[in-house]
Amino acid sequence: MKISYNWLKQFLKIDWEAEKTGELLTDLGLEVEGIETVESIKGSLEGVVIGKVLTCIQHPNADRLKVTTVDLGNGTPVQIVCGAPNVAAGQTVPVATIGTILYDDKGEGFKIKKGKIRGEESHGMICAEDELGLGSSHDGIMVLDENIPAGTLASEVFNIEKDQVFEIGLTPNRADAMSHLGTARDLRAGLIQQGISLELISPSVSDFHVDDRTLKFDVIVEDSDKAPRYVGVTISDITVKDSPEWLQNRLKAIGLTPINNIVDATNYVLHELGQPLHAFDASKVKGNKVIVKTLPTGTKFTTLDEVERELHEEDLMICNGNEEPMCLAGVFGGLNSGVSENTTSIFLESAYFNPVSIRKTAKRHALNTDASFRFERGIDPAITKYALKRAANLILEVAGGKVSSEIDDLYPTKFEDFQVFLSYEKMDRLIGAEIPRETVKNILASLDIKFNSVTDGGIGLTIPAYRVDVTREADVIEEILRVYGYNNDEFSHKLNTSISFSEFDDVKIENVISNQLVSQGFNETMANSLTKADYISLSEMLNEEHNVSMLNPLSNDLGVMRQSLLFSGLESVVYNINRKNNALKFFEFGKTYHKFESGYKEQKHLTLFVSGSRTKERWNVNQKTSDFFYLKGIVIGLLNRLGITKLKTTPTKNDIFSEGITLSLGKIKLVDLGVVKRSINKEFGIKQEVLFADFNWENVLKVGGKSKIKVEDLSKFQSIKRDFALLIDKEVTFNEIYNLAFQAEKNLLKEVDLFDVYEGDKLEKGKKSYAVSFLLQDENKTLNDKQIDKVMQKLQQTFEKNMGATLR
Repeated sequence: MKISYNWLKQFLKIDWEAEKTGELLTDLGLEVEGIETVESIKGSLEGVVIGKVLTCIQHPNADRLKVTTVDLGNGTPVQIVCGAPNVAAGQTVPVATIGTILYDDKGEGFKIKKGKIRGEESHGMICAEDELGLGSSHDGIMVLDENIPAGTLASEVFNIEKDQVFEIGLTPNRADAMSHLGTARDLRAGLIQQGISLELISPSVSDFHVDDRTLKFDVIVEDSDKAPRYVGVTISDITVKDSPEWLQNRLKAIGLTPINNIVDATNYVLHELGQPLHAFDASKVKGNKVIVKTLPTGTKFTTLDEVERELHEEDLMICNGNEEPMCLAGVFGGLNSGVSENTTSIFLESAYFNPVSIRKTAKRHALNTDASFRFERGIDPAITKYALKRAANLILEVAGGKVSSEIDDLYPTKFEDFQVFLSYEKMDRLIGAEIPRETVKNILASLDIKFNSVTDGGIGLTIPAYRVDVTREADVIEEILRVYGYNNDEFSHKLNTSISFSEFDDVKIENVISNQLVSQGFNETMANSLTKADYISLSEMLNEEHNVSMLNPLSNDLGVMRQSLLFSGLESVVYNINRKNNALKFFEFGKTYHKFESGYKEQKHLTLFVSGSRTKERWNVNQKTSDFFYLKGIVIGLLNRLGITKLKTTPTKNDIFSEGITLSLGKIKLVDLGVVKRSINKEFGIKQEVLFADFNWENVLKVGGKSKIKVEDLSKFQSIKRDFALLIDKEVTFNEIYNLAFQAEKNLLKEVDLFDVYEGDKLEKGKKSYAVSFLLQDENKTLNDKQIDKVMQKLQQTFEKNMGATLR
C-alpha cells in the first residue's frame, strides 16, 4: 500500500522528516518497506530559471537558428542559440542553465552543456513545454507572463510538487489502515505516546446540499445480507474532462493513472477515506431504478475490461430497472454503464458489502481491484454516507454540476460496536510487565476506543466497528502494546525452561533421514497442502468423496487438501525440467488429508522423487540415468539406517505406477515405490521417466529406530564371488531369485546381486537373461573349491527346479 506524505499531512500537521515518520509507523505495526521520492515533474525543474530575451538576431551560419542574449537575473546576460521559430526579443522564457538535467518522456536524462552551434557559443537552452515535461507541445518555446522577474526559479512558477511516498507492507487484518485517514489515525496515536498531540483533521462535508430533485432514482436492495448498507445520490450537469493538476498529482504519487475527473474523484476518496465508490452514467440506468440483487447462474455480463463473464448465483450485482446487470458489486464495473466523455449526469454509489460475499466473487472471477481489496477485508460501515458526501463535493469542485436528488440510505440493521472487558491482571500477564494505568487509558482513547465502565480490576470498552480485527480482550492488549511500543516493554534476561530427555524421538528420526538423503544429493521440497480437485481423476486409489474442500478457496487450483503428495511433487519436477535442470532428486515430509464418515484424518508421509541423471553433468563423470533399482537402493538404505531389515517385497497395488513394489515388515506396509505411469506424467507435460517412493511415515516410526546397532569384526577370511547367467521366464523377478538363493544356502551365502539384464531377439520368446553374482564366505576358515562348487551346484538345482531356469 502506498501512502503519500503530502497527503498524510492534510490530516496531521506534522513536520517530521519522512524517515522518522516511517520509523514510527513501523513501530506501530504499519511496516514501512521503503520510502520513495516522487516529483510531479522528474527533476523538479532544478536548474531551470526564468529569463528575459534582450536581443534576438539571425544566426550568421544557419537559416533556422537565432542568436539571443538572455538576462537570467544575475547581472550578466548570456548568449543562447535557439532554433524555435517563435523566439523574439522582449519575451519572458524558461531557460535550462549549464549543468541542468532535463528528462524525456521515457525518463531518460540529458545534461545541458556549454557548446558551439554552427560557430556561435551557446550557454543554455530556451525550452519548449515538452522539454520541461510540462506538456506535449513542441511548436515553439514557452512564452511566460512578462511580470515574472528574471532569475525566478521555474519550480516556483509552475508549482512543482515533491512528495515522499511510504510503501507499507500492510497485514490483512489491518483493514482500518487501508487509507490515508486510517494511517493518520494510527500515526496520531503514536505521536501522543511521543508527547506530541495533534488534531486529526478530516475533510468537512458541512457544505453538502441538495440543489434540486430533478433526477430521482428508486433504490431497492433485495439482498440486505450481502449489502447491509447501500447509499446513493444523483449529480447532474457535470462535465467529464481531465482532472485538475493537484488531483492528478495526488493519484500519480501513489501509482494510479488519472482517467477523468469523475473516476479520479472516486479513486481519490477511496484512498483518502478507505471507502470504495462507483459512478454510473445516469442515462444508462434504465427505468430510473437501481436494484441490488443476485442473478441466475450463467447470466452473461461484460465488465470494464471488455471480458464477458458468466455470473454465479451468489454474485451480488447492481442492476437497472430491467434487472440487467450493471456492476459486480464491490468488485468491478460494467462496460455499458460506466462514465464516458459524453456523460452529463451520474448515480453515485457508496456501500458496505458483506466481506465474505465480495471475496468469493472476486476469487471466482479472478479479479483483484482496489475496491474488492478493501471490501473483502471489512471497511467502516459508519463512514458510508460521509464518504458519499465527500465524493459528491469533490465532483462538484472538479466537474461542476449540481446534486439532483436526496441521498438514499438503506441501512435496515445498524452495525453494533464491539463490547470488550479489559482485565488489568490478564493484560499484565500477557505483556509480562505492568504498564501505568493512565498510559493504558490514554492509548485506548487515542485509538477511538470508548470507556463504558472503569473499575480497579479493568475497563469495559466499546470498540469502533471499523476495527474488525479487535473483538477480543487479547486483541485490545495487542493494540495497547503496539502503541505503547514493543521496544519499551522491558523483559527479564533470565530464561526458564524444561528440557525433556528422549532417546530417539520423531524429530530426531526425521533429521537422521534428511541428513542421509541430503548426503546422497537430494533436495528437500515443501509443497502447498492445497491442490487441484481434478488430480484425483488420475488415480482410482483416490476418491472424490474423501476430498477435504475449502469453503473459501483462494483459486480453483487451491480448492482441496491433497490426498497424495505425488501431484504437488510432479509440479516441482516439471518446474525444474522446464528450466533445464534434469538431474532431479527431491524429498518431502508432508501430510495427506482425507474426509471419512468417521471424521477427518491426517497422515504423515515421506516421498522421494528421482528423475533424469543420477549426478549433475560434469566433464569427469560418466552420466548414468536413474532407474528403479537406484531408487530401491536408496529406499532400502533409509530403512536399514533405522534398523528396519528383513523386508517383505510384494507387487504394489497402487495404480499410479507402471512398475512398482511394496516393502513391508510383516503385515505393516512401509513404502510403495516404482515408475510413475506415463499417462500421469503426460498430464504434467513430463516426457522423461519419474521414479517415486511413498513412505507411510507413521508406520515407519512405529517400527523404526528401535533396533540396536550390532558391531562385528571384519572377517579374517577371504570372500569368493561366482556368477550365473540365468535364462528365465520374463515374469520371474530378481526378488524371487534373491529369496530362493538364501533359502538354498543360509550359511555361506552373504550377498546376491543382479548386475546385467538382457532381453532380445536372440533369446526364446518370453525369456530374459539375468546375470547374477553370489558372494560366499565362511567366518571361520577359508573356502576351498570343493565347498564352493557344492554351493553353486545347489543354487543351480534350486533355480532349475523352482523357476525353470537354465544356464546360458
